[in-house]
Amino acid sequence: MAVESHDKKLDDLLKMVEEGKAQLPDFQRSWVWDDTKICKLIESITSGFPMGAAMFLANGGEHIRFKYRTFEGVNSISEVTPEWLVLDGQQRLTTLYQVLKSKKATNTRLETNRDTIIKRYYYLDIRKCLDSTADRLEAIISVSEKKQLTTNIGRDVTLDLSTREKEFENLMFPLNITFSHNDTEDWHYDMEDYYKGDREYRNLFRDFSQQILRPILEYNIPIIQLDKETPKEAVCQIFENVNTGGVPLTVFELVTATFATEGHELRKDWETIRHIFAQKVNGELLKEITGANFLAAMTLLVSYYKRVVSGDDERVAVTCKKKDILRLELKDYLKYHDALIKGFCDAADFLVHQGIFRSRDLPYSSQLIPLAAIFAYDNENKKMLHLGSKQELLSRWYWCGVMGELYGGANEARFATDIMGVFRWMEGGEMPETVYRSNIQPTRLLTMQTRNSAAYKGIMALILQDSPLDFMTGHRMDIASYIDEDADIHHIFPQTYCEKNKLPRIKWNSVINKTPIYASSNRSIGGHAPSTYIGTMANKGLDQLKIQEAIESHKVNYIYLSSDDFDAYFIDRAIKLLNRVEKATGKVVTGRDSQETVDAYGVSLL
Repeated sequence: MAVESHDKKLDDLLKMVEEGKAQLPDFQRSWVWDDTKICKLIESITSGFPMGAAMFLANGGEHIRFKYRTFEGVNSISEVTPEWLVLDGQQRLTTLYQVLKSKKATNTRLETNRDTIIKRYYYLDIRKCLDSTADRLEAIISVSEKKQLTTNIGRDVTLDLSTREKEFENLMFPLNITFSHNDTEDWHYDMEDYYKGDREYRNLFRDFSQQILRPILEYNIPIIQLDKETPKEAVCQIFENVNTGGVPLTVFELVTATFATEGHELRKDWETIRHIFAQKVNGELLKEITGANFLAAMTLLVSYYKRVVSGDDERVAVTCKKKDILRLELKDYLKYHDALIKGFCDAADFLVHQGIFRSRDLPYSSQLIPLAAIFAYDNENKKMLHLGSKQELLSRWYWCGVMGELYGGANEARFATDIMGVFRWMEGGEMPETVYRSNIQPTRLLTMQTRNSAAYKGIMALILQDSPLDFMTGHRMDIASYIDEDADIHHIFPQTYCEKNKLPRIKWNSVINKTPIYASSNRSIGGHAPSTYIGTMANKGLDQLKIQEAIESHKVNYIYLSSDDFDAYFIDRAIKLLNRVEKATGKVVTGRDSQETVDAYGVSLL
């Protein structure tokens, strides 16, 4: 990979854009600059200020196989293969081409309404340009597609440049003839005719040509050129670095551009996949999965297949890092396409059985990547997950990842070790690294205060997995009722009651004092003491045994709750939640009787 840097005349750059020698890789976003920003760029160019470098990538190398397209505003050019793809400078070059070279109005937007396309022509006020005391930005005039400025909702015309004569009358130079020598000369001659050769106006335009137009014609832009050997992962990194103000480029965009050269429309395909997910009964759990996530899972699956075919040769890496996703081949993508879609759908069903019913309650969306790949491979080959004992191992792996909070950072390496480790474990080998490393301290329960924590969501899911009963109705909380009744996580000892009784916030606002409750039931609970709302439960028709059953199904001691004994209730529930975590992960929670635990809770949690 070689990098060169040199200056290039703006005129030459715009010719490259017009002739298709410089085009855009298909992953580049559409042009989005507003009218105000365009005027400020014109101000920089006409003032001779630097506008920053552009970055070009040589097209046609072994690594560079992106679909490309012409700049917006350029007439369709058939069968022109670009010499260069523009990585940085799209907005500026598009603006300058449309403003300075195109005879059509420039497509733009208002700064205050970026959703509506408007069309503008741009002029320079000749007198203001030559006035050293005038602000250059005030000399840049943006007019409508009709070449007019209006007020009173278009009823009153304040500036009319719709004919050449009116341009002369108002001394307004049309910027879109700047780089056309013939058009500029014709405009000059016609202006002299209009003013009958008046020396004042002749000298005015001469000064304008020398002081304003000539510097534009001689304006240079620094160009950084990357050669054909630049790898795709470098393109992705470079694009992210130079486009910090825009929408980040993802591997999905790059792979889309690569697959397009082989005739596959990945973006359209992804929309179809999303529709399949949305139509599935439990598809809401897949709502947060992105195209990049799907490609990561695909790369993981493909690389695992290759590892198995190699006879578990350690030289064949199982991976889904960015550089590996960018090397994904279309033939492999198509080969495992349907299997991975089913893998994600099976993963969603699996999550429901774990007590996770909505995407917002999902501890880690990233953990779906190895989970889907595991299901996809097993469905096609092992068929082990059809056995309850193997699903139990998969559940243990899943909960170790959640409760150990191991999927919160960069996870590509963990994805790879987990897909290999889970299958090895199911075949009688050693446990996966995620299971081995998973650990939760008893004091962690106190710091789980909001649903931003994966482990917090995990605790709530484990409660739901055991099919608790709603506090007020006594109905079983399954996925259907949970969603229909708009259930959410609420305090058991209500916040108002806890604050009134000056209970420590770190305790009453922790996950230990929370549980899933129907919206209507939570309204009935209000801010009352538990002993009071338990009476409300009885008034709604629940007998004593049903009330006790409903409360205890949330891992709450009925006697402590009904007597408003917060301290005894709190310790008892902390112990029960830790027991449930041990059951889910298959691992002992260490430190339940440590000094740290005793200091935090006042007692041991054994």
